[in-house]
Amino acid sequence: MIWDKCSSSNQVDNSSVRFNVFTESQCARVFSAVLEVLERTGTKVYNPEALELLGQAGCRIDGERVWIPTRLVEKAIESAPSRITLADRNGKRRLALEGRNSYFGPGPTNPNFSDLDSGKRRKVTKQDVRNVATLVDALPSLDFCMSLACISDVTAVLADVHEVQAMLEQTIKPIVTWAFNAQNNAAIVKLCETVAGSETALRDNPFLVLYTEPATPLKHPKESVEKLLYMAQKRLPLIYTPGVQGNATAPASLAGVIVMAAADCLAGLVIHQLKNEGAPFIAGGVTTNMDMQTMIHCYASSPDFCLMHAGYTELVQYLKLPMFSTAGASDSKALDMQAAIEYSLSIYSAALSGANLIHDVGFLESGMSASLQGLVMGDEIISYVRKMIAGIRIDEDTLAVDVIDAVGPGGHFLQEEHTFRNFKSAFWRPRLFSREQFTAWEAGGSKTYDQRLTERTRQILAEHQPEQLDQKTKAELKAIVERVENGSLN
Repeated sequence: MIWDKCSSSNQVDNSSVRFNVFTESQCARVFSAVLEVLERTGTKVYNPEALELLGQAGCRIDGERVWIPTRLVEKAIESAPSRITLADRNGKRRLALEGRNSYFGPGPTNPNFSDLDSGKRRKVTKQDVRNVATLVDALPSLDFCMSLACISDVTAVLADVHEVQAMLEQTIKPIVTWAFNAQNNAAIVKLCETVAGSETALRDNPFLVLYTEPATPLKHPKESVEKLLYMAQKRLPLIYTPGVQGNATAPASLAGVIVMAAADCLAGLVIHQLKNEGAPFIAGGVTTNMDMQTMIHCYASSPDFCLMHAGYTELVQYLKLPMFSTAGASDSKALDMQAAIEYSLSIYSAALSGANLIHDVGFLESGMSASLQGLVMGDEIISYVRKMIAGIRIDEDTLAVDVIDAVGPGGHFLQEEHTFRNFKSAFWRPRLFSREQFTAWEAGGSKTYDQRLTERTRQILAEHQPEQLDQKTKAELKAIVERVENGSLN
């Protein structure tokens, strides 16, 4: 399978391409600011169980207002695992979320899709999610699946459950998803436990990650925390990811946005670890700004977006926690040149930063629309970037001094065994970028990149056959969804 060959970025230990936004001392200063916010300003928690846990741990509490001492934050960071491994649907361990290993996938929640045939913006159907999962299953540079969508043609309050069912049936890759509430969260976990074979099997080799969000700034809603507590109890991976906007829900500064995001995230971590010490937790957050002219939550259409995500990633790495980041998104309304630029720069900077789970590939319109062709384009950009991030291997074979000496002045290397052995692996080769001569391109129909992109998307959907669940398991998933539709999971 092609996916078996896919690997994370930063594979050359001594020479991988990378960059740093902060020094270690600056990370320490940012972290100190986060601790000061939690200890001096505090946060509001609207979940009774979480308030009880925080109170028992020694927090000062006044109603819903909680002041979290530094010792609790540091203890939570220490107890949370620095490494989380995600398996595929078959239980094979695939993604090691640690260090600077970077893995890419789509995002969730878009209410609209750019139609593959007409190009027009329309509401999302369950079939769109099946198509997303099929593409993710086939594309070698996409490592995990998210729905890219909020389905409109099913029971609205159960759209999240339907999304997971569709993804489970169309890809073996790990799934990252949301849940509207605690009841739906339980249903989603039940679906995955059914596929895994048991609660223990899913816990030991998880292919499900749930993300939930605080209500930044400094508020943790009852239902968000219910999901956090449920996943902690189950010891299944959870992402707690504030959506922070400079100028609006965070200060008008890049560092202030990072402090705000980290404060909200680490407050969630404290609650999570108090519930079940050692449960797997992934830090995260969409750190951006509100454009004060358009009032839009900016996705990748500025260097600030890339800098804030990279800086936040470095802070999380400093704390030795896995990181959930964002790239492959655009504020453009169509998959055009603006989108291609924003996809490319955000994917490159995210990979350089070494964030672990990088989501939102395929996003358009500031997270209000999505594109199947965007997934295919993102896959090629990720492949390009991974080659750059891998750096240059230096050894006797790559330096090739003996080969150069054998060929000598004025010779060529076309017939050398070294060339035959290495030409496929030494240099990156595109899947869709055009390299042929003009006459060959013209003879092939003068197709532009966007035309080739659409053709490739249609081809994958027509030809790729994801590994299917057995009929018994599919019937069990359908029965679970039907029970949830009838108001009961039992």
